[in-house]
Amino acid sequence: MVMKNSYILKSLGFAALLLVVWGWSGCSDLFDYHPYDTRFDGECDINARHVALIEQQCRDKDTLRVAFISDNHGWYSDTKDMINDINRRDSIDFVVHLGDLTDTGTTKEMVWTRDVLGRLGVPYVALIGNHDFLGTGEEVFEKMYGPLDFSFIAGRVKFVCLNTNATEYDHIAAVPNFDFIEEEIHRDSLLFDQTIVCMHAQPYSDQFNNNVAKSFEFYIHFLPRLLCCVNGHGHRNSLDYLYPDSLAYHSVDCPEHRNYTLFTITREGYSYETIDF
Repeated sequence: MVMKNSYILKSLGFAALLLVVWGWSGCSDLFDYHPYDTRFDGECDINARHVALIEQQCRDKDTLRVAFISDNHGWYSDTKDMINDINRRDSIDFVVHLGDLTDTGTTKEMVWTRDVLGRLGVPYVALIGNHDFLGTGEEVFEKMYGPLDFSFIAGRVKFVCLNTNATEYDHIAAVPNFDFIEEEIHRDSLLFDQTIVCMHAQPYSDQFNNNVAKSFEFYIHFLPRLLCCVNGHGHRNSLDYLYPDSLAYHSVDCPEHRNYTLFTITREGYSYETIDF
């Protein structure tokens, strides 16, 4: 009888514990989602809405000032300082983030970066980086920002923004997407005279599908008056000429090194400078 009563008491105790846990589960403040849960609150489709602002605000501009940033990963305070520095400069028209918004692709990281970038006083767009593919990062990115390949026109300059993270697909997907590049050669051709190609990983890097690196260079040269390419990923500032031609590839540093790159684009061409903060 004693053993039976002990068993009943233990069973009742376990049942009570289950009831407590069940009750707590209804309180969202006490439990967190899995880090790769794709649910999040707040702003979505950021690129489309900000592209509309950029195109409207820059439509009649002969000179553009564009801040290129990249690879904030987990450098939270440095990224905040960078945003504050950009906001102190009233001449910047918009910002392009070249990818690696996160370090491990978690939804919390995506939300944190979105909220910090949301403090910018000018519109911005974001590309996807290889770290943003980790876990369910690609799905969250598409909800939060939009398609992985996109373009927009500021002034009369077309910015062609490409996903070049081929390694994340084991080189079996169309990355870079040549069909998209070909479409951009002719799309809205009466509205732009110059082109800049933006990407996360440049050709011949560890993320690029280097089996098609030469084909990539061939295709993008059909874009009207291609000025240069701009990329992140390398955590360094550099100017590279990757092919036997005059096309410049500008690599943009990460916030850890406390700088970003500011381009001034005119009808005659462009210049750039490194901004330390």
